[in-house]
Amino acid sequence: MSMSELFNKVKRVFGDLATDKRVASRQELFMLPRYVAEYLSSNFMEKYGEENYMPQLSKFIVKYYRESREKDKVLAELMELGKVTLIEEVKVETDVELGMFRAHLQNLNVRDCMINLDVVNKYENLLVIGMWGLATLRYDPDIVPRDRMGNPLMMPIVIEDFMPFQSSTREVKIIQEARDSFTFEEWLDVLMNTVGLNHERYSLRQKLVFLTRLIPLVECNVNLMEFGPKQTGKTYLYRNSSYYTRIFAGGNISPATLFYNIARKSLGELALKDAVVMDEISKVKFSNPDEMVGKLADYMESGHYERGPKRAVSTCSLMLMGNIKVEAEENGYVPAEEFTYVLPDDVGRKDPAKLIDRIYGVVPGWELPKISMSTYHLSRGYGIASDYFCEVMHEMRKLSYSHIIDQEVELTGDYMIRDEKSVRRIAEGLLKLLAPSGSISRSEIKAIMDIAVEYRNRVNEWLHILSPGEFPKKKLGFSLK
Repeated sequence: MSMSELFNKVKRVFGDLATDKRVASRQELFMLPRYVAEYLSSNFMEKYGEENYMPQLSKFIVKYYRESREKDKVLAELMELGKVTLIEEVKVETDVELGMFRAHLQNLNVRDCMINLDVVNKYENLLVIGMWGLATLRYDPDIVPRDRMGNPLMMPIVIEDFMPFQSSTREVKIIQEARDSFTFEEWLDVLMNTVGLNHERYSLRQKLVFLTRLIPLVECNVNLMEFGPKQTGKTYLYRNSSYYTRIFAGGNISPATLFYNIARKSLGELALKDAVVMDEISKVKFSNPDEMVGKLADYMESGHYERGPKRAVSTCSLMLMGNIKVEAEENGYVPAEEFTYVLPDDVGRKDPAKLIDRIYGVVPGWELPKISMSTYHLSRGYGIASDYFCEVMHEMRKLSYSHIIDQEVELTGDYMIRDEKSVRRIAEGLLKLLAPSGSISRSEIKAIMDIAVEYRNRVNEWLHILSPGEFPKKKLGFSLK
């Protein structure tokens, strides 16, 4: 199928949920998340037409988008004019003691604003993950709640109106029914364009490897690790595919940030997100290494963690990513250094096998091409709208596809419980992405199981190198029933 035929098919099958991925790459929109850029572009295109929408959208962005450094200027305008409207990411917290809501303007970094109750009731995602949209702020010092000493408990700012820039639907059935209109290979191409990449620049194997990066977004409590060179789109994918992720790009990570903040009595990122991504894992520093490594290993095993008075259960998946040197061979690139050296010192020095055994699979990022020129590697047409795709992945976490594995596959080889759990969960995640309707051929289930078993075998090979006595050589396999 030609590129134009594929894009026309995507438009026909998905209708309003198909968006032109080229628009989000425009320089005028670079400061906004992909799903926001796509949402605005689609709406302005519908209103003004394909030829005229961009000048209108540019005016809209110039008028309403404010950079973080303009915070004091915006607040000065608000005090002078009494009202300001701007593009903003709003997150709302419930203050039970006050019986009120605290709204935070994430982009401007303004905390503890008041918010109209009707807005909170209308858009529940403000309370869950936060939303981008057009926010109307009102300056109103007269209604600020105060303590007994008369000190203000909130900022004198009210968010009185809000128009979200996100899809209103999260119906999984839409994507399940749409999938049946495409062949397996076509669907891989649709997903590659959906995450913003040109499918023609990747082989079938590379598409499968690339899309396994999405498994933590559709499957609960999956722990993956990826090694590869820089600029293969690792961070790009997570930043632009889901707002239910938290990316740590190296730097210091504390138990309070990840698990639970005892002083503030607030949950950490593991309890709030679908996936926590630790990029450039070799540069990650744990502020309390003994506590962090122990708690992390326990969480990866059980999905539970304790810190201070707090006991918590989470479905958050983990993706640990490391940059490694690669060298060219006849069949492509291969790693040029041993994985263990890419781990943080806090992990590598102590008991690396303890953490590695809890990794479900290692993604061979060294097989993926570097993303170079935008005209070459980025999508040149239509895919599924990013905000809808993000919500669908989030909803799919609630579904189980284990019955398909049970019906179609028999595991063979020296499986331990962790091996079986790892292979099944990777396979389930791929099934959700590649066969969301549950309808799948024998060749397709084989392709999925090949990946799942390969990824876990790579973990076992690594463990054997680290500790041959504790982890003897073994080979996992499967057969189709």
